[in-house]
Amino acid sequence: MHSIAVLALDQVIPFDLSTPIEVFSRTRLPDGRPGYQVRVCAERPEVDAGAFTLRAPWGLEALATADTIIVPGTADPTAPLSPAVRDALRAAAAAGTRIASICAGTFPLAATGLLDGLRATTHWIAADALADAHPDVDVDPDVLYVDNGQILTSAGAAAGLDLCLHMIRRDYGSSVAADAARLSVMPLEREGGQAQFIVHDHPPRPQGSVLEPLLGWLQENLALDLSLDDIAARAGTSTRTLIRRFREQTGTTPLQWLHRARVRQAQHLLETTRHPVERIASQVGFGSPTAFRDRFKRTTGVSPHAYRRSFS
Repeated sequence: MHSIAVLALDQVIPFDLSTPIEVFSRTRLPDGRPGYQVRVCAERPEVDAGAFTLRAPWGLEALATADTIIVPGTADPTAPLSPAVRDALRAAAAAGTRIASICAGTFPLAATGLLDGLRATTHWIAADALADAHPDVDVDPDVLYVDNGQILTSAGAAAGLDLCLHMIRRDYGSSVAADAARLSVMPLEREGGQAQFIVHDHPPRPQGSVLEPLLGWLQENLALDLSLDDIAARAGTSTRTLIRRFREQTGTTPLQWLHRARVRQAQHLLETTRHPVERIASQVGFGSPTAFRDRFKRTTGVSPHAYRRSFS
């Protein structure tokens, strides 16, 4: 039986804590035996979980005997990590223990130094803060989870469930993982490379900048087949100057900004209308439905039809 230690830190997020407990505790092997033994451990017997106080049956010594350690998110991810917890996680990693984080649990995991030089993810809203606090970590805000082998990280709470199912599949195969997914009323198909949908918000429109009128015009004319020369002519400047201003004020290029705006508008139409994909492709300025599908999937990680099924 595979042993799981769920580490409860101060201000632990209850949902992040309960997800691995529920998923792994319910996992059954083909002969009916449980696949995992789950233990909740903490540095102290009682842990602040916001709306209630959690009593952890095991101390940090449980980390030394676990096959996998789960680090859930906390309400204050920037809180200092205690030396005892840091040392226990480092010792477990040195012994070959698999360690995974859920949502903002990436922050305490990064504070151990175990993510240095590795690709990692967290909830999209905290990705910039993670990158600023831990510059040696390659933060990818656009995926559900990242599997580095021994060290794994996931995005929001729902992505934590995806990661748990992924680990079950690694441990026991797709059949056992599929059974666990059904008990969680969760699809097994969401792979780690799928995008965090919420990341794809409106493209940046810096208020009061010299580009603001141009960005407004672009947003209103997404259906037009616009080239870089067309955009520069509208702005009354050279393409070189236009590209420089875009990078300075939006962090991207004119055509990348335009593609992002088109995908965002397509998301809106997929969520709020029943227009065929072919019509939406034309409405948002893609030359063909095939080009639209390719761009949409590269940006969001899923097809337009899959996106509509999830969000319409």
